[in-house]
Amino acid sequence: MSVPRRVLLAPVLLLAGCTGPVTVPATTQTTVPAAGPSVLAACAERVETGRLPDWADAGFTGDTSMRHVFGARGEIVAILFAYPLVHDRGDGANNKILWVARPEAGRSEPAPRTPLVITATQDGTGAPVVREVDGGPGPSIVDLPAAGCWRLRLDWSGRTDTMDLVYRPASG
Repeated sequence: MSVPRRVLLAPVLLLAGCTGPVTVPATTQTTVPAAGPSVLAACAERVETGRLPDWADAGFTGDTSMRHVFGARGEIVAILFAYPLVHDRGDGANNKILWVARPEAGRSEPAPRTPLVITATQDGTGAPVVREVDGGPGPSIVDLPAAGCWRLRLDWSGRTDTMDLVYRPASG
């Protein structure tokens, strides 16, 4: 009698693991194609275009619609002023990103500000590149050494989140 229950339990467990991706509400999601087929398979960049969440729209007026990418845990958002992000820009523009951290629940005063440490690893490589944003999440210019998909680990004020960003090659 215990054998049939085990047989039925296996499909239930398999189906439970087949849930869809979690999305942050109140935005329109647009998945942007990566720089090439090999990047598409592994890169999980999720650029959204739509209204920023209330906790991230300070300083913006009206119904602000900006390209942005949420961290996997939803603790931080990268607002992309430069889009697409480009490796080795030759046009004089910058890869400007505004980092906004979600306020900590249950905290009445802001956490001590520490630098935002960005540890970026290019998909398919093991060599990390580190960038820092003084003063914690805020305005930055983040240039990375090669085109491709980059997995970012973001650490600030005792918090951590991750996201993928694609840097495209400069157009010749």
